[in-house]
This record gives sequence, C-alpha cells and structure tokens, in this order.
Amino acid sequence: MALPAKKQFKYWGIAALVFAVVMWALGDVLLPFVLGAAIAYMIDPIADRLEAWGMSRSGAIAAITVGALLVFLLMLLVVVPTLIYQMIDLVNVLPQLVQDARSFANEHFPAVFEQDSRIHQAITAIAQTLQLRAVGMLQSIAGSAVSLLNVVVLLVIVPVVSVYLLLDWDRMIDRIDALLPRDHQPVIRRIASEIDAVLHSFIHGMGTVCLILGTYYAVALMIVGLNFGLAVGFIAGLITFIPYLGALIGGALAIGLALFQFWGDWVSIGLVAGIFAIGQVAEGNFLTPKLVGGSVGLHPVWLLLSLSVFGALFGFVGMLVAVPVAAALGVVARFLTEQYLNSRLYLGLGHRDADSE
Repeated sequence: MALPAKKQFKYWGIAALVFAVVMWALGDVLLPFVLGAAIAYMIDPIADRLEAWGMSRSGAIAAITVGALLVFLLMLLVVVPTLIYQMIDLVNVLPQLVQDARSFANEHFPAVFEQDSRIHQAITAIAQTLQLRAVGMLQSIAGSAVSLLNVVVLLVIVPVVSVYLLLDWDRMIDRIDALLPRDHQPVIRRIASEIDAVLHSFIHGMGTVCLILGTYYAVALMIVGLNFGLAVGFIAGLITFIPYLGALIGGALAIGLALFQFWGDWVSIGLVAGIFAIGQVAEGNFLTPKLVGGSVGLHPVWLLLSLSVFGALFGFVGMLVAVPVAAALGVVARFLTEQYLNSRLYLGLGHRDADSE
C-alpha cells in the first residue's frame, strides 16, 4: 500500500531541506566534486559514442583524457598567457578610462556633475550600487574558489573526480534507477529524461555557441586592432549563455575601448560595433536555433533569477548548480501544469458530465 500523499510530501520536503542545508554548509568543500560531476555529465555522451564504436569504457575515457590534456596544454602555451596579460592590463587601464570618460562628460555635459542635479544624484546612486554588488560578488567568488580551496587543488581533484565518475556513470544511473520508489518510478523516469534532454540541449548547445562567438569576437577584434581584443572576446563569449547579456556587456566594453583608442577614426569604431551586431544576428538567427533549439524551456529571466538566488544563498557553488536546478524546476512546473489541465480542479464537474453523455 502506497504512503499517503501527505506523508510523501513530508518526506520529500525533509529531503529537499537537508539537501539545501548541506549545500549551504559544505558548498566550498563540494566545489571540486560539483565541477567534476558537471564535467563527467558533459563528457559522458562522448564516452558512450566511443563505446558504440567498439572501444571499452576504460579505453574511451583514456582517449578523452589524453585529448583533453593535449587541448589544455595547447591552450596553456598559446592562448592563456596572452589572455592573462590582456586581462591584467585591462583591469589596470580601466581607472584611467573611467577618468577620461568623466573628463569628457564634464566638458560636454557639465549638468551631469552639478551636485544638486537629479541626474548626478541618480548616477552616483547607481554607481555605488554597482560597486557594492561587484565587490560582494568578487568576495564570494574569491572566498569560495580561492581562499578555502586552492586553485592548484581544484586542478588536481576535479579531473580525478571526473574520471572516476565517468568510469562508473552508467552503473550509478542504473543503481539510482533501482532505488526509485516503485509507485512513482514511471513518473520520475519521465521527468528525469525530460530534465536530461533540457540540460543536454542547453549545456552542449550553449557551450558550443559560447565557444564559437567567443572565438569570433576575439579574432575579429584583434584583426580590427582593438587593444584587449582577446580579453573582450573571452568575456563576451563566456557570458553568452545568458541571452543578449554577452553581446550587451562585450559590445559596451569593446565600443567604449574603441572610442578611446580610435577617437576620430569612425570607420574603426563602426567596425567594432558591426562585429557585435553581426555576432548578435548570427546567434539569434542561426547558432542558437540550430545548436540549442526552441524546446529547452529556460527563459532568460528565469535563468537570471536562478543565478541570482542560488549565488546569493550558496555562493559560487550555487551559481554552478543554478542552471540544472532551473531546468529541473522548469520541467517539474510543466509537468504539474499538464496534470492540472487534466484534473477535475481545472475541467470541473461539467466536463465529466459531458463526457458521460
């Protein structure tokens, strides 16, 4: 006999509460394991494909590991040093750029800097809010990813965790499936398969989109001759998974740098703006529809809300799990909506009477 719905809700609620408490208390300790699990999840389809081609599971993982090491070493030798230098130079030059922008605005728009003007007060309030938010976010990231867990330790633990999870991934899934409550097994399997489809489409699709656009922005901006073009392209590509935000932040940063570097050379400034316009058109009309598809169901507002809430509650680890949790909640919400639309609560007694006739 199945447990009453009230008791089931109680037990599942307690389990969710325990999970949230563990995430909050051990988030920093769990960081390498969450990263390792995320990497294993993303690479598992490749291992399955290699197995289908006749390789053993161990051989497939060994091939993937060797390939990943070669790519990592290539990036470390060719791209990473230049990127790091450009990021450091960009951070160092930003105060001077802000000062130049302030001088330009003070010369052409003096009303903005009058102490009693509403525009000045509004700009000051916005700047203070952004500064506080940025400092808080940097402290959270530094506290969770650097202070408590050394970066070197992360670089060692994460690959080891990923390899072990990849070796046992299929067995773990089978074991979890065997432990599912018998009464709810079909529903849980259906929801889990839908969540997996959403995550697969979003992570693999958007990861490819981010890589393509980041490479395009970086190469195009360096060809134009923009200083820090590689760093700007990296930033824009990294946050492209949030629709429009990557192009907005990257475009604003690139055009701002272009205005100071190419002032008077409107062709070069127009080329920089055109690069991001072309990237946005390509993303919206070709890349995202082809690589991600329209059935992912992760609305940009829902994604931003999840990142903000989980980042505030659980720090950097919360931001890592925000996307899968948002996908899971979206699938569950659609399932509950479907159940509601087929229920007597929605259809009413009149519908039942009409069917009986």
